[in-house]
Parts: sequence; structure tokens; C-alpha cells
Amino acid sequence: MRLGAHMSVTGGKYMAFERGKELRCETIQVFIRSVRSWAAKPLIQSDIDDFLKKKEELKEEIWPVISHNSYLINLASIDKEKLEKSYNAMLDELIKVDQLGIEYGNMHPGVIPISVKDEISKKEALVQIANQLNKLIDETKGSKYIILLETTAGQGKGLGNKFHHLATIIGKIKDKNRIGVCFDTAHSFAAGYDFTTKKKYDEMWSEFDDIIGLKYLFAFHLNDTEKDLGSRVDRHTHIGQGKIGKEPFGFLLNDDRFRDHPGIIETPKGKDMKEDLMNLATLRSLIK
Repeated sequence: MRLGAHMSVTGGKYMAFERGKELRCETIQVFIRSVRSWAAKPLIQSDIDDFLKKKEELKEEIWPVISHNSYLINLASIDKEKLEKSYNAMLDELIKVDQLGIEYGNMHPGVIPISVKDEISKKEALVQIANQLNKLIDETKGSKYIILLETTAGQGKGLGNKFHHLATIIGKIKDKNRIGVCFDTAHSFAAGYDFTTKKKYDEMWSEFDDIIGLKYLFAFHLNDTEKDLGSRVDRHTHIGQGKIGKEPFGFLLNDDRFRDHPGIIETPKGKDMKEDLMNLATLRSLIK
């Protein structure tokens, strides 16, 4: 697995590569637009040029690059204004990642509106997400950017905590070359997927392959969690210091099927990145 971390773009988006190189990252994840507001300015050409130059310079060391879209985006919304804002923010993301030559991008599938309570409506919400994604993919024809549906903890009314949620969305996507999955260890554990023993680990991936298909799995978020199995609460913590423990990360890191998959840490961190160094060192120590 290619190990890396979510990197800050403070000082210029190209600085994510500089910070990643400092940590010996083999892959990085970035925010390319505001993730907590709808408004986002167009990219400055010099920022695009600097990013592409640094990406080319480090292409043998750091790849692929992953973006993470806005936490506000909810393609399952039944509020017309919020759905329109979500669609436009997602479209803005897709345009910008192409300008920067970014290969993959994570999105949280969506949240069921509070008024929606039954399973039929949940399925309708998943189909709506797929329909919105089909429109977005149509609007960005020619792009090779792959949208990754991130597994979620299922907190509140969140979608994506069950493999069949993602399978429903993927099944409705017309251009299958533009869709995939990012498996978040903390989220999936909180959602009830137990991979803490080798037997359970193998059983989980067998289930994933049966329901979704391993060919759609493109990336990992490697996070431990403060919360118990099946808690449906999203609380990241340092590798080996949470309820998952170190050993299960070793199963992932030594799985030949995922040798070239990016594995991004999203663990708590400060400005000096010492926590990232610690977590990456812990993960590297597990590689046999």
C-alpha cells in the first residue's frame, strides 16, 4: 500500500507536495476548495501551474493525488436550494480537480433528510445520489477523474455505512469508469464491520467483493477510532490507540491485492505534523 496523509495547502496548493515529501509520503490527499462554505473562488493560474509543476517533479515519489470534497455537499437532499448548491459545489470540485490533474476524489454519499424514515425512501435517496452523479459525470465528459464514495459511520441519517448502499449507487452509474470506493477503517468499524482478526478480515472483503466488487475499491483512509464496533459514531484517533488496534492495519498493509492502493491517514494532527510522522511510522512498522 502507498502510505500518505491529508496535507495542508496553506501557502499554495503545491505546498501539499512539499509537506508530503517531508513526511516521505507516497500519496497525499488535499482540499482544493473550501469544505465548510458554499462559496469558492476560481483557481489562480499561477497556483495551477505551481501545483502541476510540483506534481510532475515528484511523479515517481508521490502518486496518486486524492481530493476530498466539501462536507456540505448532500446529493440526497430533498430541499431544492440545498440540492442545487450541492450539485454546483460538486461540479466546481470536478472542474478544479481536472485543472490540477488530480486522479481521485472522495465524497461522503449523502444524508437522508430528517423527514425520511423508511427503507424505501432510503433507496430512493441512494438512487437520487446516483442520478445527480450521472448528470455531473455527463457535464465533465472527457475527464478521467474517478469519484470515490467513502464508507461512512452512518452517524445520524448518513448514507454509505452499508456496502449495499454503495452498490446501489454504483449500479445506477452509467459510466462505471468514473466511480469507485474509498474504504475508511474508522468509519467502517463504527458502522459494524469487524476486521480485527484475520478470519473476520477475510470474511469482510469476501462480503465486499460479493456486494460491490473489489474492482471498485481504489483507496483507503487509515484511521483508528475512539468508538466501539457498531457505534455509528465518527471519532478518529491515532493508529493503534483506539478500538481497532494495530494488528488489523497490518492485515491491510500486507495484503497483495492492495499493494498499489493509496492509504491516507486522517488522524488528529498539529501544525508541525509530528503526529503524522508518528502514525506513518506506526503503519510502516507493520509492513512485513
